Parts: sequence; structure tokens; C-alpha cells
Amino acid sequence: MIYLCIPSHDEAKTVGLLLWKVRQVFADFPREYQLLVGDDASTDGTREVLEPYTKVLPLEVIRNGRREGTARTVERLLKLALERTDRPKRDAAIVLHADFTHAVTALPEIIKKIDSGADLVIAEGRVEGSEPRGYRWLRRWGPHLVPRAARIPGVQDGLSGFLAVRLASLRGALKASGDPLLKLDGWAARAELLAKLGRQSRRTDVLTVPERIDLRERPSRIDPWEEAKGIWRARPSLRDLPARARPGADEAA
Repeated sequence: MIYLCIPSHDEAKTVGLLLWKVRQVFADFPREYQLLVGDDASTDGTREVLEPYTKVLPLEVIRNGRREGTARTVERLLKLALERTDRPKRDAAIVLHADFTHAVTALPEIIKKIDSGADLVIAEGRVEGSEPRGYRWLRRWGPHLVPRAARIPGVQDGLSGFLAVRLASLRGALKASGDPLLKLDGWAARAELLAKLGRQSRRTDVLTVPERIDLRERPSRIDPWEEAKGIWRARPSLRDLPARARPGADEAA
């Protein structure tokens, strides 16, 4: 089973079309999948948009009563995937956003890497289109703000929000980190998630994919300077991450 974890806040204009595009991908690349959408207290009609899709797609919508942010929503969805699975060594969760930033056409290649033995697949973003200069700067230089102790060997994009993880590795990360899994916010939480998953992954693969924030149907909510400062302030926390889980600790799964 592939669990697609999609955090969403006020994405009524794109989330429905995104779900339909995912359906088309899996029609051509048959795999058993479950859509898990985290509606982070949207106020723009996202609830009404999602409702008809629950009747025609393998979709479960989790709604936050108040705004919790992307990091908390992603963690909630990942934990839900762990609750749903009965085969964590085989099943995987994929995190992608609801605003068209991430290319759903990359899903088959990501899944093939999981099938071939990768525990973690990171879709490294290649910024395309007419992106604001500040965003391009953050995507190019932001990963260099992540301390070396939190970087994964061979991974250039330590701030990717598009990833796949084998659920056994996710469970190892939760055991090593404790609750909550993500203690940081914003883009610093992206680095935290990748670092913690990377420490539980026996094999991490990367895949370069286009990243298009110009396809969003709303203004960007990202302040590149504030995100960069947030990553810098988080460096002490990112250096002090839990060690890799003891080998064999998850073998009973």
C-alpha cells in the first residue's frame, strides 16, 4: 500500500484537481494506494471541494480544528499511515503538497525506487518557471544552512518537502525521536524530518524533479528571509538529533 500524505491549507482551487491527477497516475501505474489529506483548518471551501472526492477515491480527510501548520499536519498524516498499515516493511508513505509545487508525474519513479529496496526517496526540487528571486535563493542556498550533522550523504536538497519513506523506517524514526517527531516549524522542520528519516534508512535514493510554485493558484506564503533565519536558528537542534535505531530493533514488524 502506498499512502499519499497531502497537507493542505486553503488550497480549494488546486487540491481537487491534484487528487484527480494522482488518480490518473495510478490508473496508468496500478498500485494499491490510499489518499490521506490533512485539511489544516481551511476557510476557503476546501471542505466542500474534498467532500465529493471521498465518494469516488480511496480518500480519507483529516481536519484540524485550528491551524497547526504544515509540520504538525504532515506528522499527523504520517502517524495515520502507520496506524493503517499491517505491513510496514513493504508499505510506504509519500508526502507531497496540494498546491501543484510537486510533480505527481514523478510518483511512479519514486515508487519504483521503494520497490527496488530504498527506504527513503527524496525528490530533489529543480526550480522551473517564473519563480520569485527570493524563492530561488532559498531553494539554492537554504540547504547549505543545514548543519553537516543533519545532512544525508549523497543528498543535495536537505529541504525537500516531497519524499517517500518505507513505513518501517518511519516507525524507527518515531521510536528514536519520541513524540512529537517534528519539534521544529517551517522549512526547518523539513530538514528535521529528512534527517531523522535518513538516520533510519538503510538506503536513501534521490530523484530530481521539477518544482513549480508559479502553478499555484494563490500568492506564495513563503518569506524566504524568515525561513532562512528559521533554519539558522534551528541549527543547534538539528545538530542534536537522535542516533540511528539499534539494528534489528524493528525486525518484529
